[in-house]
This record gives sequence, C-alpha cells and structure tokens, in this order.
Amino acid sequence: MGNTFFRFPSFHDAGNEESKQRTNKKSGGMNMNQEFFVRNREKLAEKLEDESLTIMFAGEAPPRSADEEYHFVPNRNFYYITGIERPKMVFAAKKIGGKTEEMLFIEEGDPVMAKWVGANMTKEEAKEASGIDKIFYLDKLTNHVHMALQGEGIEKVNLNLELQNWDAPLTEAHHFAKTLQEKYPHVSIGNVYGTICQLRLVKSPEEVEKIRKAIKITREGIENIMQHAEPGKMEYELEAHFNYTLQSNGIKEHAFPTIAATGKNATILHYGENNAKTEDGDLVLFDLGAAYQYYSADLTRTFPVNGKFSDRQKQLYNIVLKALKETTEMIKPGVEFSELNKHTKKVLAEGCMKIGLIEKEEDIQKYYYHGVSHSMGLDTHDVGRYRNLSLEPGMVFTVEPGLYVEEENIGIRIEDDVLVTEDGHENLSEKMIRTVEDIEAYMASR
Repeated sequence: MGNTFFRFPSFHDAGNEESKQRTNKKSGGMNMNQEFFVRNREKLAEKLEDESLTIMFAGEAPPRSADEEYHFVPNRNFYYITGIERPKMVFAAKKIGGKTEEMLFIEEGDPVMAKWVGANMTKEEAKEASGIDKIFYLDKLTNHVHMALQGEGIEKVNLNLELQNWDAPLTEAHHFAKTLQEKYPHVSIGNVYGTICQLRLVKSPEEVEKIRKAIKITREGIENIMQHAEPGKMEYELEAHFNYTLQSNGIKEHAFPTIAATGKNATILHYGENNAKTEDGDLVLFDLGAAYQYYSADLTRTFPVNGKFSDRQKQLYNIVLKALKETTEMIKPGVEFSELNKHTKKVLAEGCMKIGLIEKEEDIQKYYYHGVSHSMGLDTHDVGRYRNLSLEPGMVFTVEPGLYVEEENIGIRIEDDVLVTEDGHENLSEKMIRTVEDIEAYMASR
C-alpha cells in the first residue's frame, strides 16, 4: 500500500560514498545502461514544443540539524532522463527547428572537499552515465540560458514543476521560474512534469527487472519476519528481521517506511509507530517494500502472530483474498483503472453481507476505505494521471484489498504487484504465500 496520500521522502547524503560508487558503475552494475536514459530523452524530445528550452534539476539534500543533512537521492524525473545520481546537477534540452540539443551542467571538482566527502563527478563520468555529450560546469548555466532566450529568441521554458500539495515547500524549479519571470517577463513557463510522468507509467523491460528484484528481496524479508514471529514480540522486533534481510542483500533504502501493525493498529492505514507488543491471537499486518536501484516493491501480508488463524480471522481473511484474486484477474490491456476498485468493493461487500457484517452494499465503506490500486516504479506511488486511464502493457500496479474491523481488533490487507502484459497480466509477487492454509503450514514449519 505504501502511502495513499503522499510519498515519503528518502534522501542520500551528497557525500555518500556508496552513491558515488553507484554512479561510476558501467552497464550491468548498479546503474541502468545509458541507452535506457537516451531512449527516455528521445521520447521526451518528441513531446517537447519546438522553439523551447527545458531545464531540470537533480535537487539537493535538505538540512537536518546543525551541520547534518538528510541523505540525498536525485529527483526521480531528473534521474529518469539522465541516469545521474548526484546533487546540484542541471539538465537542459533546447529544441529548435525540430532538433534537440542536450546539455548537462555539473559541479566542478574541489580537491579540498574531495578529502572530506569524495570527489565530484567528472565530465567523462557524467557522459558515461547519461550518454549526454555536451557537459559544462554549473557556472556556465545562466549564460547558456541567457543566450537561448536573447540570442536565439526562445520564449518558452519548461520546468519540472512538481508540487505535492498547496502547502508543500517550493522546489528549486519554482524559484528558478520566479527568477526567469523577473528577468525575462516575455518568456512563458511550461510544466514538463506531467509529460514525464505519463512516460513513466509504462515500464521498460529494464525497469520491470528492477521491480522484480525489489519484490524478490521483499518476499525474503516477509518470510524472515514470519519465521521469527511469536506472541510477546514488539512490532519493531519483527520489523528488524525485514531490515536485516534488506541489508543482507545490499539494500539500504526502503521503498517507504514500514507499517508493522498488530491487532487494532492494523485498522489504521498508515500506522507508523511500530512499537506495540504483539498478543497471542493477534493478526499482524506488514506493509513494506525494498527499493532496488530506486525501483520499488510494495507488498502487504497479514498473518497470525501465533501461526494459527481463528475462525473469525479466517472468515474475514478469505473475503479479502477472494477480492485480491478476482481483481487481479481483471487486469489486462484496455481495462479502465477505475473499474478495479469498483469490483473490489463489490466482492468485499458481498462477502461481508454474507457473514452479516453489513446489511447493504454501500455499508462496505465502513470497513474498506481506500483504493485498491496505484501505479508503482521509481516512486512507490508512482506518478501519472489515473483519470480516464486505460491499462496498457508495461504498466505495473498494486492490487491491495482490505477489511478493517476496528471493533474486533482485526485489520487485514493482502497486496500483490502486477504487470500488465500484451495478453493479460503477470503477478510479479506470485511466489509469495497468501492462502490461510499455506501461511499456517509455513509458520508451523519454523
């Protein structure tokens, strides 16, 4: 499930040596092959207006406290088109007469700072990672912008104007837009954010493989949790087994903060305290995911901490499982995204009416109060517009029905990650156990 309303930020420090080593890897290493990013820029260039300049920022790590900064990760849209994982970088694309000129502006090396946080990326390394030939230092950026606007007569500048909500702090792109309007009032500002988001909805084979890897590691982590679950353990103790699995696989990033919720806590969708004691007879809900080379897994499993479902827990669990299976079977090209949640609600309502939990179909909103799906990829709740969206091959979605019966201290959600294929779908998390019988057998084998 991740987070329905906003995406959790995660950061890498600008001087993080691991990040710098990743950047220097050639294809087959931590980075995608540069051809992937070249293709992404070609797709973007086709959609850009002629006589326009597009500028995108990698971003910087925000201050944390005193002289500490949060860890840095690049703006996802910037990474998607450049393959660059360093802070303070700027990408520019100038399209004139149907031809696009690409430029990358990077920090110049600082021998003193290199002794403290590591060397800056060189022009050669930037070219190798991105496939962009024209590399300049950052102090040349404003001159290039001025020449494009004054010397070449460009009057349209596109920026990555992402903003999560009205109160969100303004990004570097927003501040740059304000400066542009002050210095060049004749220039119009465009937003390239939506254009790139729509490109990101359909995943390439390389991206799908990253997601597969993230799912595989996440599955191992969930199995490790179940192997060590027993009444009396704290939620965070169980969560630690997931963290161990990730770090044992070289993964230091979660796709989002783990939800580890026992009993009544599992009825809170975005519960994040993870500090309650599990009790005998409780169900435990884990919503979690690894991020493998920035690509997310997002999976949820609910199981009895003592290894055995009660009759009531089993009854409710199987209603959710039925909704999961039927909604997953709907996924194929041409299906309207909105139809998935409609069917989920129908199945859940029918099941709950059958056992007497609700009297009429519309009452299901008391026990199921979120959507069943979202796109996933570079972001756990991946970008892209869902309104009037029809499924296409290459899209990856979660399927995550749930029932939350607060008065019975029962919260159940089961979540899989599903790829839309040419003729239907592939459940990328199919290997994860999900039936009552399989869960009980697995936990009994400990």
